[in-house]
Amino acid sequence: MPPTPAPWIRANTDWFKQCRWGLFTHYLADSASNLQPIALPVDEWNRRIDAFDVEGLARQLAEAQVPYFVITLGQNSGFYLSPNQAYDDIVGIRPSKCSRRDLIADLARALTPRGIRLLAYLPGGAPAADAVAKARLEGRPDERLTDLQRNWEAVAREWSLRWGTSLSGWWIDGPYNTAAYSHPDAPNYRSFAEALKAGNPDAIVAFNNGLRTPLYSITECDDFTPGEIERDMTVAAGNTPDYSRLQNYERYLNGAQLHVLTIMGEWWGKGPVRFPDELTIGYTKFINSRGGVVSWDAPLTQRGLIDEAFWPQVKALGQAIHSQR
Repeated sequence: MPPTPAPWIRANTDWFKQCRWGLFTHYLADSASNLQPIALPVDEWNRRIDAFDVEGLARQLAEAQVPYFVITLGQNSGFYLSPNQAYDDIVGIRPSKCSRRDLIADLARALTPRGIRLLAYLPGGAPAADAVAKARLEGRPDERLTDLQRNWEAVAREWSLRWGTSLSGWWIDGPYNTAAYSHPDAPNYRSFAEALKAGNPDAIVAFNNGLRTPLYSITECDDFTPGEIERDMTVAAGNTPDYSRLQNYERYLNGAQLHVLTIMGEWWGKGPVRFPDELTIGYTKFINSRGGVVSWDAPLTQRGLIDEAFWPQVKALGQAIHSQR
């Protein structure tokens, strides 16, 4: 029998709690959650990434007192904003849909001196709208999704080792097949988390298992709750068994740091602004009062700057939360 692995130790999330809030952005070749293939030339994708104004965004985040920033590496289209040799070797697409510029590395160089932490969003599996990449990453189908897990871990490990401690965490969208990732032996949640932490053992990780409330954690490998909500502004963990009162959220939920991810606009990466400043600020303060953290999704322009319609609310939120310190 294989040896029993040592108990999993979650990362320290004290710094994350102290941040209280951060900005989450979808910067994609298409739109968030799009499942249709897109006809985008690789050269055009590289031109977009090359034109991304890293210093301009860093100045905005510093002005708005944003303590951490989360950006998508890619999603369903198969276009990613950082090179990855493991990905290219597995999918065999030429020219590569991974950008020539390593936007994550450039962002880290701009944000770190300003005291702003950087985290990355990555789907838990193959890009759904790229049939070639999906087929090659998934390989031979089995109930464990063995080929997919091992291939995706190799991709994640390469990025993690390259960025090292300049990347403070990962928000993994999925994997949704919890049975395939819950086995005691690798590949599983643990081996995926180990790949994500290969370059920075202190990086924090959350595995999202879909939109639902109350908040949850599906694995001991969650350092913080994925917290994805859209329409519901969750305020309590649920009812006590006798339904006599609400069960309030606390800092840790099944051992994971309490965290909410929601949208400032009407959809991920899109406007218009959804709430008045008072509600956005008040909800953030409420979750903070329970020991939690809130990530607010707001759109970027194609040049990588915060959408001007959202800029006033981002600044107002930063000022309100910073003034409480």
